[in-house]
Amino acid sequence: MSKTKYIFLNGLIDLAQSRLGSKIVYKTDEFFAPAKRIINPWPPVFKEGVFDKHGKWMDGWETRRKRSKGYDYLILKLGKPGKINKVDIDTSYFSGNQPSKISLEACFSKKNLPSKNFKWITILKKKSVKANSHHFFKIKNNSIFSHVKLNIYPDGGVARLRIYGIMQTKKKFGKKIMNLASVLSGANPIACNNEHFGRAENILAPGTGKNMGDGWETRRMRGKNFDWLILKCATAGKISKIQIDTHHFKGNYPDKCSLQATYLNTKISDKAIVNRSRKWKFLLNKVKLYAHKKHNFKNKLMKNKKVNYIKINIFPDGGISRIRAFGRAE
Repeated sequence: MSKTKYIFLNGLIDLAQSRLGSKIVYKTDEFFAPAKRIINPWPPVFKEGVFDKHGKWMDGWETRRKRSKGYDYLILKLGKPGKINKVDIDTSYFSGNQPSKISLEACFSKKNLPSKNFKWITILKKKSVKANSHHFFKIKNNSIFSHVKLNIYPDGGVARLRIYGIMQTKKKFGKKIMNLASVLSGANPIACNNEHFGRAENILAPGTGKNMGDGWETRRMRGKNFDWLILKCATAGKISKIQIDTHHFKGNYPDKCSLQATYLNTKISDKAIVNRSRKWKFLLNKVKLYAHKKHNFKNKLMKNKKVNYIKINIFPDGGISRIRAFGRAE
């Protein structure tokens, strides 16, 4: 196992990402940059010298300069309701045009857009905002929310809004074949040793990856170690087929990979899970991988074993777009 410092992901995913069905349902203004950009799943970029009819092109949400009282805000409907644990207000590349302060409110509503008189709960009081910076805040409310309101005071631009939490999912899955590694069903990342170029949670996302940024990619390994990632399945089940998808990774896909798995019926710390993972049984022995390809493997080693945790090892490094573990819930 790599000696790189572990990254504990705490089972949290970005509930705000558009590929989960999250969408902006209201905004007071988006003169300089559309609000929908604020929930793009990949990191913001800066395009030097690029302008549109309203001004400088910015990768985020940016409102005009307010010349009256009040403040701007947007309302985000989460694709899947969930508990919010942490947020990141990212003002990357907004320098001189970022808001002075921000705050967050949330609610649970079955409507696409809550009514004007709907009661919102403040989950983050007014906080000062810096230019070109990530702003991480812990949220101490344990309620399930469906909508989030981002308030910016009085105006300005925010590159990305990340809402890290745990999705509310159904408890009964039936006996049909399903992807036990799908974030839409409740799978989540536990830990990895590196996610330098692409976040670990990307490999659990639905659909085909959009580009290399829409996958899990590690830095180049210099040594005899390897990279790894541990995920918790949506539910415990017996796996029949595994798919490793290296879509878009052509000169940076891993040379080989292997999978380990286990079933844990007691709640233990993420650190203990990582330490125990060294001894997990192999779900898939080390196999060769290829560029830009869906690799399908039958589960021959743990066919009748119930599992709820999977560890993917990549040798020595590189990028994977998606992992899918097809099986039946047990």
